[in-house]
Amino acid sequence: MSKFIEQPRYSCALGAQQSVIAIKRAVPILHSGPGCGDKVSRLLGQGEGYAGGNTVPCTNASEAEIVFGGEGKLDSVIAGAFQVIDADLYVVLTGCTSDIIGDDIGQVAGRYQSEDKPIVYVETGGFKSNNYVSHETVVKAIIDQYVDKFKTGTTPIKGLVNVFASIPYQDPFWNGNLEELKRILAGIGLTVNILFGAASGGVAEWKTIPQAEFNIVVSAWPGLGIAKHLHGKYGTPYIQFPYLPIGGVETTKFLRQVIDFAGLDEAKAGAFIKAEEERFYLHIERTADFMLEFRYGLPRRLYTIVDASYAIGFAKYLLNELGIIPAKQFIVDDTPEEFQAAICEQFKHISELRSALVSFSTDGGAIQAEIRSDVHKSRALIIGSGWERDLAREIGADLLIVSVPVAYRLVLNCGYAGYNGGLRVIEDIYDRVLDTYR
Repeated sequence: MSKFIEQPRYSCALGAQQSVIAIKRAVPILHSGPGCGDKVSRLLGQGEGYAGGNTVPCTNASEAEIVFGGEGKLDSVIAGAFQVIDADLYVVLTGCTSDIIGDDIGQVAGRYQSEDKPIVYVETGGFKSNNYVSHETVVKAIIDQYVDKFKTGTTPIKGLVNVFASIPYQDPFWNGNLEELKRILAGIGLTVNILFGAASGGVAEWKTIPQAEFNIVVSAWPGLGIAKHLHGKYGTPYIQFPYLPIGGVETTKFLRQVIDFAGLDEAKAGAFIKAEEERFYLHIERTADFMLEFRYGLPRRLYTIVDASYAIGFAKYLLNELGIIPAKQFIVDDTPEEFQAAICEQFKHISELRSALVSFSTDGGAIQAEIRSDVHKSRALIIGSGWERDLAREIGADLLIVSVPVAYRLVLNCGYAGYNGGLRVIEDIYDRVLDTYR
């Protein structure tokens, strides 16, 4: 029986073009039908990067390419891109049409690779996966086809780590989150390859990936495949923290886990954590009068309608440090079944005294219908997307938009990870609470 799925919250596999755009001076080259890249940008993108949005070269495959093949046209578009776009890395991505007709993009791109051109090719036909999966596919292709060829070395550098966390643009706050993760990891004594965004050194940083002492995955499941790939390829060990660390308790827990894994200098790392905790809780103390005065008008229940990494991170932080009790939590990233049990276990032990129900669903309409049927007198907070704006108004809930599509927010370098992110969460939530105070 067919079923409509309302309210898309991620894209098809071609959405990995945004991962390429997030690399400094990198450009995707699309071998796809006209409009495919634009649709991805409209759903996921806020900002075009170095060569995103309408700048992305595309073959605009039509009926002629479907009938006679599009390899010749792809070759001309690649040649044109090298002539008119000054980039450090070019990544050829396919759409559904080229994958269906079987164009050999490896043969086309391979000619340029034989000339030591910085080009990579990946099959990302939209029907093959979603952009959570294809993000890993593209990163692994860049490692295999570019990094492995142009790497600066393979001897591990003490204290150098690669971090795989927020997926660019799929997480609207990816840039701020990656910057904060780099800041706090550097604070405990590590040198951090963050790989994407403003805090990255661009392609030069990617070339040092094989020299990392170990890799860090900050995610429930996306990125874990990359770390396993690097372990098999270069023997690089990895550590996983299975959700986004937000606020004082969870950020310290994350850093302590890394410190223990890496055997870092306890005196230096501990001093950094102590200073960050003191600053964090000093600001928290300033909210005491506000919390007391408005205690009857603050949200008491929490719904999350986000991906697994955010859902666990927000639920732990808001329950254990702000006292907002999780109602049912909805995971909307199409989590592979192999990871679902571990995620459920996190919610089962969301605190020492409480657990939370979790549902894996990609149907926003069904999720919202379930929330509407959950009749409860206390005020609710929804951590979701722009799709939830009307729902929040309907049930009198407060809404913090953190997930695609953001639509009603402009995001520059704001992030919710770490100590700084925990403070920003409080500001953003209670800013909306006060705006709708009743």
